[in-house]
Order: sequence, then C-alpha cells, then structure tokens
Amino acid sequence: MLPVHLPNGFAPYRGNLWRVIEGQYRASTMRIVDTDDEQSVLEDILETAKPPVPEPCRHLDYQFWSPFRYGCYPRASRFRRAGPTPGVWYGSEKVLTAVAESIWGNLRFFAASPGTPMPRWPVEHTAVMADIRVGASVDLTTPEMLDQGRWDAPEDYSDCLDLADAARAKGCEAIRYASVRHPDHGANVAVLACAGFAQPAPIASQTWHLMLTPHLVRAHCETLRQRHQFVVGETQLYHPA
Repeated sequence: MLPVHLPNGFAPYRGNLWRVIEGQYRASTMRIVDTDDEQSVLEDILETAKPPVPEPCRHLDYQFWSPFRYGCYPRASRFRRAGPTPGVWYGSEKVLTAVAESIWGNLRFFAASPGTPMPRWPVEHTAVMADIRVGASVDLTTPEMLDQGRWDAPEDYSDCLDLADAARAKGCEAIRYASVRHPDHGANVAVLACAGFAQPAPIASQTWHLMLTPHLVRAHCETLRQRHQFVVGETQLYHPA
C-alpha cells in the first residue's frame, strides 16, 4: 500500500450529479395497508425504529440524507469504511454512469445471496440529480493524483479508504474519481458532507427500468425513451460487441 499523498491545496467543485435508487420507498408500505392514513401511521412507526437524521442533514430530502443516517455499516464501500464511520453520498456526472453503478450494486447483492432469485420482470428505479457545491475537493483523475494510489482497484478499497480518512481530516468535502464499473469509466464524486448539497431536493429526475440477468442487463429510460444494454464482466460492465 502506498502512503497517502494529498495535493498541496484542495480545489472547489461544482457539478450536477446523478444517483439511481430503486423506486420502492413508498410502494413497499402501500402494499400492506388499506388506506393512505394507515400508510402514514406505518411509516411513522418505522421511522421511530431508525437512527435520527444528523442535524446538518435534516433540511435535505431523504434521497440526500439517507447515506448519512446510520453511521455504522456492515461492509466498506470505496470511500466509506465498514463499522462506525461517517456516511458518503455517491453520485455520477452522467446519468448512465450512475445507472451502471446501480446495476453493479444490484448484481453484487444477488451474488452475495445465491438463494435469492433475480426478478423476472424489470424493476423501476429513479435517477435523481443533486446540485453539489463544495469549497474543498480532491480529483483523483488528475495527473498529480492518478498514480498516488490504486483508486481503480475492483475490490480492494484500502488506498481509497486511507485517502478518504486523510482528506476528511483536512476538511475535504468531495472526492472525484473514475468509475470502475461503467465501460467508459465516467466520473463519479463521493460527497463527504451534507453541506455539499446546494439545493435541499433533487433538481431533476428520470425513471429507469432495469432488467437483470447474470450475463446481460437491459436499462430503459422511460423519461427519455432510451435503451441501453450492458454485458456483465467479472469486475465491471461492458458494452455489447
């Protein structure tokens, strides 16, 4: 493992980032109640069993504060350690990069649970856009940082986690890096603090349907009437030949 070398100074970052989430937040409770009033009561009960939303995040839409809520996680992600640790909101500069990241997360879930069958029908997802503005960020795609660590390691996040710890300690609020999962390796951004959200709610959204199979994934955007396919590789997705 290489020692962490941060740049001499952090740079501001401003951009509109996409994140894709499964569209089941309301529908999952709607199916088990008879009226809207009953659904509201059920959702209030479920909320009381969860940790409180951190104070700096409470003005935000749930799609923004959710990754910061729990403060303890069963496994590591690229810039967030397992166990008690601050949360991270991951977004992508292009929506298709965010779709690929979501696809990979779904595939990883089913790979870890071989007894769980993949859905036999397309699953609806929502892509939301956040307006991100931070005064201090680090860009791992620059020549200065590109060879300072194994930022694109498919499974070993050690260098990324060490960098995130060091960056947080020096007041860094966002980390820009290349997607490992998307075929074209578009830019992702790890937002480290709720203060990075310039607007409290999404500024745009799209509806996507993902049809998963072990070897090929079809992604259809209902909003733009676009269709895309990805071949599933061992560590990333590929464009069909």
